[in-house]
Amino acid sequence: MMAEGKKQKQRQSSHCLYVTKFFQKSTSSELLHKFPLSPDTEPVDRKRDVARKPGGWKAMPFILGNDTFERLASIGLLANFMVYLTRMLHLDQVSASNIINVWSGLTNFAPLLGAFISDAYVGRFRTIAFASISSLMGMATVTLTAWLPHLHPPPCSPQQQALSQCTGPTRAQLGILLSGLGFLSIGTAGIRPCSIPFGVDQFDPTTEEGKKGMNSFFNWYYATFTVVLLLSQTVVVYIQDKVSWSLGFGIPTVLMACSILLLFIGSRVYVHVKPQGSMFSGIAQVLVAAHKKRHIKFAEEAEIIDVDKFYQPPIFKGYYACKLPLTNQLRFLNKAAVILDNDLKPDGSPVDNWRLCSVQQVEELKCVLKTIPIWASAIVSLTAITQQGTFTVSQALKMDRHLGANFEVPAGSISVISFLTIGLWLPIYDRILVPSLRKITKREGGVTVLQRCGIGIIFSILSMAVAGLIEKERRNFANFHPTAHVSFLWLAPQLILMGLCEAFNMIALLEFFNREFPDHMRSIGNALLSCSFAGSSYLSSLVVNVVHHVSGTEKHPDWLTNDINAGRLDYFYFLFAGIGVLNFAYFLYCAQRYHYKATNVYVDEEKPYDSDHV
Repeated sequence: MMAEGKKQKQRQSSHCLYVTKFFQKSTSSELLHKFPLSPDTEPVDRKRDVARKPGGWKAMPFILGNDTFERLASIGLLANFMVYLTRMLHLDQVSASNIINVWSGLTNFAPLLGAFISDAYVGRFRTIAFASISSLMGMATVTLTAWLPHLHPPPCSPQQQALSQCTGPTRAQLGILLSGLGFLSIGTAGIRPCSIPFGVDQFDPTTEEGKKGMNSFFNWYYATFTVVLLLSQTVVVYIQDKVSWSLGFGIPTVLMACSILLLFIGSRVYVHVKPQGSMFSGIAQVLVAAHKKRHIKFAEEAEIIDVDKFYQPPIFKGYYACKLPLTNQLRFLNKAAVILDNDLKPDGSPVDNWRLCSVQQVEELKCVLKTIPIWASAIVSLTAITQQGTFTVSQALKMDRHLGANFEVPAGSISVISFLTIGLWLPIYDRILVPSLRKITKREGGVTVLQRCGIGIIFSILSMAVAGLIEKERRNFANFHPTAHVSFLWLAPQLILMGLCEAFNMIALLEFFNREFPDHMRSIGNALLSCSFAGSSYLSSLVVNVVHHVSGTEKHPDWLTNDINAGRLDYFYFLFAGIGVLNFAYFLYCAQRYHYKATNVYVDEEKPYDSDHV
């Protein structure tokens, strides 16, 4: 195994050296003469394609300001939405949970479409601009449902609500609310996959200053995100819960308008990277070409790849290009790049792009396919995080939430415990644990990205198991002491574990998709992270509905009945813990067989250089 790994490294190293020397000795015109490019890799004037100045930190106040206001608006609007649906619209617990889960799933799948449109057709700035306007329309619509009396049901006392005597929303009222959520989904589809790549676009990764700027941008992004979460879960939720729903929704709407204003003020400062066409056509071409050449046989003992037998035209995409070396992973796809008789025209270009593809296209498809099993494992692990906005809030509503004699913590603010855990843990991990682990493992990050994902899955399982134990004790106490309520701080252990799950899993997945996806597919990679949340929302909704329909009997209500003191929410949590154990076994199987992306070779029109990752 060691010998094979050594040969693989030698093969990649020799290929990188071959590419570097080739480009050092050849000018752009010579390369074009030797390897005329197909329409998909047509040379682009970098001055016309990418404006590199000013960009940089001059653009950051506008980009981070826009992103901060947008997230504060969207998260603040929906932070307390479970309470809004049950108290203002008088929906039962299962119906409210289904609306949130289904809408959340749609919203988290939508960025995949937004990323495709951005990367292929309109560019990131225009996508963010259009999406921001759609988000503003959605927020305004939801705000109107709380402000205008005829857009929500008549008021209902807590006693009537406990007896299920409240009037629910009409179809028209529910339709207007759902239309507002639809506009928000469109907004999220464009903003979420493009905000981080658009910030990265402002820095030139060919320079040390650009690399440092990109690292600082990620740090500032995480910092502002934590601040946004704390503000939305405390100040905004308190206004919604204690002052006014219309004011609590109106403030985020105004902040969204400020976000759009900041975005357009900085429009002349930004670096605008033009879209490079659909990545899906290239993926389809590789699959078709590999199928057409499926009868080609590779010698089993031939470990060293002969690069001369594969089609490798030079890349001239924008200011810089990332050239991936040919690997033996998913080796059957390599057949798409094998040059056979009559595959090339006299000028060196392919006769048929659906029969001969470049090594670059093949390796980019490999990067995408390899991440799918890891992406699938994230779906189950993130279900623990999705419970914070649904049944954890239901638990808090049945508990004593007073801090002192006069202040009561809103139920929607309980998840602040989780966010505080993330904010406190990350500096400790980054400044103390990583340097110590680095000395032991000799790795730059202390542990690998997939190891961090595995740790996050373990915390996900523990959070659900602890949540079940705490709910069991809370329910027993409530049934034996009907007039007394346990403190909401009982929820702290499960929320702390949920925070640690998010700290390890979310950040590791974000880094994983940004590192493992090709540069021009990063919007798609970021969209996949949102799709993980979408899958977790739909999985949660599926389990909720199944449990709701099969767990009840004539003598006992179902586990998720409106009165959680009569239900068995603890069994629901234990069920998710068991599913998590099976998911962890699946993740270990996938992670042990995963090969990280090979070293990139960045090719500039004037100067090539090597880099591990951007």
